[in-house]
Amino acid sequence: MIARLRGPLLEKTPEQVVLDINGVGYQAYISLPTYSSLPDLGVEVALDIHTHVREDAIQLFGFSTKRERSIFERLVQISGIGPRLAMTILSGSSVDDLVASIKREDLARLTSIPGIGKKTGERIILELKDKLRDFIVDQEPGGSEADVIS
Repeated sequence: MIARLRGPLLEKTPEQVVLDINGVGYQAYISLPTYSSLPDLGVEVALDIHTHVREDAIQLFGFSTKRERSIFERLVQISGIGPRLAMTILSGSSVDDLVASIKREDLARLTSIPGIGKKTGERIILELKDKLRDFIVDQEPGGSEADVIS
């Protein structure tokens, strides 16, 4: 399984990137927060990767932080949420905002994200509320993004 890629950035769009790893171009789908953190083309970048294997495809999903990858992996474990919808969720909200919305059971905030209806929002809250105790929401001004505590 591919867990991390590092190499020059060949292409980037708000939905995907291509990294040159020893002459092989690896395409990875990304969220808007990851896109915003990317350097210019040609600059070396490192992404945490989630490898999604299906019967008909192998897809890579890239993240600028371990926290983002961790919440993505928890989202795709929920029935009815695939990797593309999980990326849409991460693109519609910061990790801190998403975690805070789930912890306070803010269904209105979750359903404001495109692709999330009432039932899916309720399922996200039900299945993740207790599983996000190890996520710290860093709201300190000037603070760095807190990592997942194990």
